[in-house]
This record gives sequence, C-alpha cells and structure tokens, in this order.
Amino acid sequence: MAVTFALPADFGYVILTAIASIFVLMWKGFKVGAARKKYEVPYPKMYSDDDRFNCVQRAHQNTLENYPQFLILLVFAGLTFPKLSAAAGMVWIIGRVFYALGYYSGDPKKRMRGVFAYAGLLTLLVCSIITALKMLGFVNFV
Repeated sequence: MAVTFALPADFGYVILTAIASIFVLMWKGFKVGAARKKYEVPYPKMYSDDDRFNCVQRAHQNTLENYPQFLILLVFAGLTFPKLSAAAGMVWIIGRVFYALGYYSGDPKKRMRGVFAYAGLLTLLVCSIITALKMLGFVNFV
C-alpha cells in the first residue's frame, strides 16, 4: 500500500528552522577557526594541549555529532507537525548556542547550560514516531 501526502503549507517553518541551524554551525566553525589562531593550533591538529582551544573545538564537534539525527527528526516530525517541529527545532538550536557559550568559558561543566536542547530533540523524536505510526495506519488522531 502506498502512502501519499502533500507537504503541509506550514512546512516552510521547518525549512527556515533547518536554515537557522546551518547558521549556528557556521558560527561555531568560525569560532573554531578564531580559536586556532588565538591558541596557535595549526591544521590538521584536532586538539591541543591547551584546553581552552579544546573546549571551543568540542562545542562544535559535539553539535556536528548530533546534527544528522536533529535534521532527520526535524523533517519527519515536520511532515505532521510543522509548527511544533519548527518550535522544537528552535529550542534545540538555542540550546546548542547556550551549550557552546558555556563551553567557550573554558569550564566544561558550564556546557550544561544548554541541556534544555534535549527537550526540543525529544519533542522531535515523539512527533517523528507519531508521523510514522500515522503513515502506517496505526493512529489517526492527527
């Protein structure tokens, strides 16, 4: 059985959220580049003996490690819940900014300021599961 659907008109919010996430990745990448210069960490070294650089590098790397699942959940959840998904995506994005700013302080424990990003990710996960169950015909309340 084929499942057909049209993208909801509000899916544009999901697209804008995905684009906003790209700007956050770019900002973090620029911060790593600036830290390389400031702490004199040449390419191709990923880490340094200076933990101030490592904190900036890890803030960016950790976001990249989590980015694929964020994007796929954003898109899948957005098929059924575009506005909620965009809002949850923005929570994740803002949380990742707070995470980075805390990490950039040089005290890795301060990265926990961005832990609320997981509330956005968990929302996207639940909405994605509901989308899958709806497509399979197991739920029809949405």
